[in-house]
Amino acid sequence: MKLTHSPQSCGVCLQADNIKRPESCESLTVVQHSPGVAHGLEITSQGPTSIEKASSESVKLDCQFSLAPVDSGPLDIEWSLLASDNQKEDKVVILYSGDRAYEDYYPAVKGRAHFNSPDPKNGDASINLTGLKSSDTGTYQCKVKKAPGIRSRKMLLTVMVRPSKPRCSTEGPTQEGKDVVLRCTSSEGTNPLQYTWEKTSDSKILPASAVLDPVGGTMNVRNASISSSGTYRCTAKNHVGMEECILQLGITPPPNTAGIIAGAIIAVLLALIIIAIVLFCCCRAHHRKKYEKEISYEIREDVPPPKSRVSTARSFTSVGSQRSSLGSMSPSNLHEYALKPQYDKIPSVEEYDRPPSHTPLPPPVASKIAGRNLSRMGGIPVMIPAQNKDGSIV
Repeated sequence: MKLTHSPQSCGVCLQADNIKRPESCESLTVVQHSPGVAHGLEITSQGPTSIEKASSESVKLDCQFSLAPVDSGPLDIEWSLLASDNQKEDKVVILYSGDRAYEDYYPAVKGRAHFNSPDPKNGDASINLTGLKSSDTGTYQCKVKKAPGIRSRKMLLTVMVRPSKPRCSTEGPTQEGKDVVLRCTSSEGTNPLQYTWEKTSDSKILPASAVLDPVGGTMNVRNASISSSGTYRCTAKNHVGMEECILQLGITPPPNTAGIIAGAIIAVLLALIIIAIVLFCCCRAHHRKKYEKEISYEIREDVPPPKSRVSTARSFTSVGSQRSSLGSMSPSNLHEYALKPQYDKIPSVEEYDRPPSHTPLPPPVASKIAGRNLSRMGGIPVMIPAQNKDGSIV
């Protein structure tokens, strides 16, 4: 049915079906088409209006249309990406006008958007998008215009990123009786991501105490036992792909705490003993060096005097005594002079090295004779320096 109207001065209106005549205004003309007569431009695509694709894949956005003889104007086809915010303008992606295609309208899809048919005026306004990116996600509108008809179709495209290879790890001590957390994380992938854990070794049954978190990707094994050891596999997946990782879990018996404490105590005691020995050796070496420094300034009795000083003193004594003796020599006292002790004689090396206690003493008679006849013989008294036990002059 088609409704037309024209102004009338008399205010007469025609009524058809459920259309009632208003009291005043315009007359309505109702034109009803018989079955089989074309209604004009129509979009004939019946495919889904929501599509999910993985990144780097290609997609076809379908837009089929049909024309009628009443559509006599020029054909224009326009694909645009609708703005999510009403305050922003829509982005024209690709355009067909004047029997020519314009494919480089939108820089974000430049070189990746093409009409599916080389001649879209034949009724195929579909386009192909290649090398999909996550930024291509949005609502696309196909608008076909051929005067007087205008028709459009909207499609929601969601470009999803496949999960990247997840990383499997453990948190907490892997000891018997402790809680162990198995974690699985994928750094890339469009939500919603789902994580699943399964055991691939031994009985292939998860521990009874395991608590799974399919969104966070964790499995908490409470009060882990030796039977919890084995190989586990985590799978991360979304609507467009999946990836997995393998984790080897080994539960060990608890450590011997008493043995560790005893070993620590022994190690501390050994360290203290070593430190004490080092300190004792250092102190002893310090005292020894100090004692040697002090004793070097003392006169030791068992050390012989310097030879140069003794020989010089004795040489002067010997020269003086020889001069006095030779001056008073006579035949009468020559034998007495022979018996006189030889104090002016230079000692030999054996006598010098001999200890004072073993040096022979002169006969007492000769000493007395030398004392009585000293002045009578014309000798000059000479003072002999006194010596201590080790032969040093005092």
